[in-house]
Amino acid sequence: MDANNIKTELDELLAKLSDPEFLSSAQGEAKKAGARIQKLQRMLTAHEALKNTENELRALEDLKKESGATDEIAALEAEIAANAEAARAKIAELENENVSAPPPSDMIMEIRAGAGGNEASLFAAELFSLYSKFAERRGWEVNIISKSESEASGYKEIIFEINGQDAYKTLRYESGVHRVQRIPITEKQGRIHTSTASVAVLPQVKDIDVELRPQDIKVEFHKSSGPGGQNVNKVETAVRITHLPTGFVVGSQEGRSQLKNRERAMSLLRARIYDIRRQTEEKKLAAERKSQIGTGDRSEKIRTYNFPQDRVTDHRINESWHNIESIMEGKIDDIVAAFQTK
Repeated sequence: MDANNIKTELDELLAKLSDPEFLSSAQGEAKKAGARIQKLQRMLTAHEALKNTENELRALEDLKKESGATDEIAALEAEIAANAEAARAKIAELENENVSAPPPSDMIMEIRAGAGGNEASLFAAELFSLYSKFAERRGWEVNIISKSESEASGYKEIIFEINGQDAYKTLRYESGVHRVQRIPITEKQGRIHTSTASVAVLPQVKDIDVELRPQDIKVEFHKSSGPGGQNVNKVETAVRITHLPTGFVVGSQEGRSQLKNRERAMSLLRARIYDIRRQTEEKKLAAERKSQIGTGDRSEKIRTYNFPQDRVTDHRINESWHNIESIMEGKIDDIVAAFQTK
């Protein structure tokens, strides 16, 4: 794409963004246009840098014809040639850059108790603690979106954000059914019980990737049902959002303001819609494909935490790790690293 074509497209997009009707009727397209403009502007800058270096090289050629070649001119020529090559590489990089679908970094994790009653809810709470401690060690931020506690002080369900560099890339393979085998505290006869909890990992996407039209969502505010300060219990800060086309219902009540809860609920809704679209596309592209780490189906039991044998086994790659106490403290670096190389 040469500089003239870039300027033409840039002018067209800038004209669109100056049209109030376009901005109001196609917000998602407007944001994509804005991202495209930023890319075109960077490409134009790189083309101008290349043009300047080429002009400088031609000037040096004229100088050599007039005064002859010297070491000083040769050094300057090498430096300018390197700058020209860098400009060409930048142009190629920008042309291959996909601004409409940047790789996700932040993520949303959903943990739900499965089979096993109270023991399953306690395991769900331990998994939340595991991932929270792992995130803390990486310097990532964890924000709870919503939670439902069990009678045993565990979680029937907990949904939370993890924000940090490469969070989604690092933890995406945690998605699936996790199984725990151990003797519960309440077990009187020393029998080993098996319980499960499901983990869903969603990329946290921006509205440039998933456009939510105002007419497609229903927003409701209500009082939080959980424990907390008077602001949480007496003011309608909790948010419930229904996506009418799909029937998805999401909510957030952990923030101290309507605005923050609405932002987190919208983020969760976008993530779920994006994930459904992504799974649909993947099935179209590779209906029969199975990688070494399994199908990615969340119904698949992916990992067993065997406390009596002090062993954690991932069934997708047939690998085991010991020191389960340390693993439950969030030290899962070796486990997640195993999937980055598969």
